[in-house]
Amino acid sequence: MSEAMRLVRDEMGADAIILSTRGWGDGVEVTAALDEPLPPARDASVERALVYHHVPEELRARLLDGGLAQGLAALLHFAPIDLSDGAPPILFAGAPGAGKTLTVARVATRLMLAGRKPVVITADGRRAGAAEQLAAFTRLLGIDLIVASHPALLVKALSVRRDGAPVLVDLPGGCGFEGTHRDEMSDLAGCVGGRLALVLPAGLDPVEAAETAAAHLDIGAAYLVVTRTDVARRLGCVLAAAAGGMALSEAGIGPGAVDGLIPLTPDWLAGRLLGHPMGRGA
Repeated sequence: MSEAMRLVRDEMGADAIILSTRGWGDGVEVTAALDEPLPPARDASVERALVYHHVPEELRARLLDGGLAQGLAALLHFAPIDLSDGAPPILFAGAPGAGKTLTVARVATRLMLAGRKPVVITADGRRAGAAEQLAAFTRLLGIDLIVASHPALLVKALSVRRDGAPVLVDLPGGCGFEGTHRDEMSDLAGCVGGRLALVLPAGLDPVEAAETAAAHLDIGAAYLVVTRTDVARRLGCVLAAAAGGMALSEAGIGPGAVDGLIPLTPDWLAGRLLGHPMGRGA
């Protein structure tokens, strides 16, 4: 028996609990176990919510242990767009109709309300009415809209920048997969040392969103702005797109230029996933 007990402790450590012993032929049989804590119970309501939002299975599995907001903060990257004095120009990219122009107008409005006048540029020389749409906003803000659809014109446009003012550039719409459009985005960002922000509408297929984000990440996109969260019923595409490493930065929550864009945080996203329309109550 003493030899059996020694073998148990050698194999299982001093914390082993002896459950039973009995004679067996010329020896003894010892049943032992380790008293290990049970894994934390998973919240069924969180799991149902993630399934409802079509969050990819591999991401769901990593979000079910612990609080949802804490899991999102650990799994994804959240960071505001850098609009500090002297920061690189921000070029807003995305598919046609994703909400790039309205996002530029919203960010410009936020800056003006904070007493900072940005340089606003449209590089969209293809879509009919693109410049006029953004100009309607900039006129209300007292900002002169600059049209620069070529790298050389964009470099020249930056000559009006004073005291490191933020620079916002509305890029032509495109999917990010096609070579010509990818090259155009890369060239425009590269010529001014800018950073790309992908504008992605909520409610997309998660696989499509992940592939779109990956294509833009491949050419240096740093930020993710999610639009239409007020009308989309499912947000799995947001998590799928951000899983590649792009920083979740802003969420479009309504049509207003003043109050239609808010910082995207783990608490807000958790609340929205759990069924709170404005992200509260996470």
